[in-house]
Amino acid sequence: MIARSFLAALAAWTFGAQAAPEPFPSTYRAVPSAPTLIRNATVLDGTGRRLEGADVLMREGSIVAVGPGLAADAATVVDAQGRWVTPGLIDVHSHLGVYASPGVNAHQDGNEMTDPVTSGVWAEHGLWPQDPGFATALAGGVTTLQVLPGSANLIGGRGVTVRNVAATTVQAMKFPGAPQGLKMACGENPKRVYGGKGRAPSTRMGNVAGYRQAFADAQDYQRQHEDYRHQLADYEAQQGGGKKKRGDGDDRPPTPPKRDLRLETLVAAMDGELRVHVHCYRADEMAVMLDLAREFGFRIAAFHHGVEAYKLADRLAAEGVCGALWADWWGFKMEAYDAIWENIAFVDAPANSCAIVHSDSAEGIQRLNQEAAKAMSRGQRAGLDIPPERAIRWLTANAARALGVDTQVGTLEPGKRADVVIWNRDPFSVYALADRVYIDGAIVYDRAAPAAPPASDFLLGQPVGGAL
Repeated sequence: MIARSFLAALAAWTFGAQAAPEPFPSTYRAVPSAPTLIRNATVLDGTGRRLEGADVLMREGSIVAVGPGLAADAATVVDAQGRWVTPGLIDVHSHLGVYASPGVNAHQDGNEMTDPVTSGVWAEHGLWPQDPGFATALAGGVTTLQVLPGSANLIGGRGVTVRNVAATTVQAMKFPGAPQGLKMACGENPKRVYGGKGRAPSTRMGNVAGYRQAFADAQDYQRQHEDYRHQLADYEAQQGGGKKKRGDGDDRPPTPPKRDLRLETLVAAMDGELRVHVHCYRADEMAVMLDLAREFGFRIAAFHHGVEAYKLADRLAAEGVCGALWADWWGFKMEAYDAIWENIAFVDAPANSCAIVHSDSAEGIQRLNQEAAKAMSRGQRAGLDIPPERAIRWLTANAARALGVDTQVGTLEPGKRADVVIWNRDPFSVYALADRVYIDGAIVYDRAAPAAPPASDFLLGQPVGGAL
């Protein structure tokens, strides 16, 4: 492993002292907001605390203070008596924008099913910001989400973490500074897709051989660039740092290796720049993937779906790997059969655990709070103590940790982004609705004023009743 990040080094080697600009940079700008004080609510702050009769003060897009009896300080006061306040919800596994509504072939941009390893593709290059699903997710309290490629391939490409704001371009939604994800998939999907085409992989053995070969190629690519760096340093030393006049003959500078976007992504994963997210159901395959990560020096941020994660709960906690799971999806294919309703609760039980409720669904993302409530209820029936102040972390702090944005969002702590949801009641009630949603301190959804937020271009001109 080279000392500095591979991509930064690659830019320096290719462009010299002037580094290459970041490709497809975020242009996100927070909506201007007025100082706001939410008063006298039940607050679940995402750190494990439940505060009764507490206030939340937001100013200039950030949380200023959380606690009882805060001074209004010229802020707009929102009376939240009888209501609950949480951090904005975070979905770590979404395909909004890449499998957009309406579900027509023209909107199927989530799986590049042309090769088992398509690590060079980026989900953001297929993301349609006008997907109406973003607005319905916002009404469910979701303020941040990771959009991933699908799971047809062994290595499907890079994901993108976005702010759930109305925008014309994906760059205007990109979470500033958030690391990209890398989507991998094990099990039935890749072997079915490619085995059905008479290609490798067609077995789980072929899956693992495919990962190993891809990362071995990436290691070789990394070595090629390291060799080039040494050759370039030797050349510059011979030329006196480029100050001496070059002679004729064999003193030409070395030629850098051809850039390979597929391998560049895998090297970035090994270098820790990308957060690796693995679609994986069975416990035995999760163990294999953990061994694979150890072999090639990358870390898995989270296993997604993981219906058998409860079998590895202690190991996941010990190795700092999150389990991004459903409450009760099971049985729709063979690898999803050995599921239990207590899965999330059991993954959450060990010390230093990281259980997450995710959606993988344009419908499920609208009610992540209810999915968490199902898992909380099942865990309590199994004898586990799971109060709301613990379960809310499955949708906020733990999700932020998996995405690498936990220093900015996921909890209501001073200095963090003011992503806040006011619920009409306990968010783990089946009757709970988001009354207001704030992103960076600005109201982006208000149930009392449903026509206020910007509408998707796809929905503009649609009458309320649907009749023309």
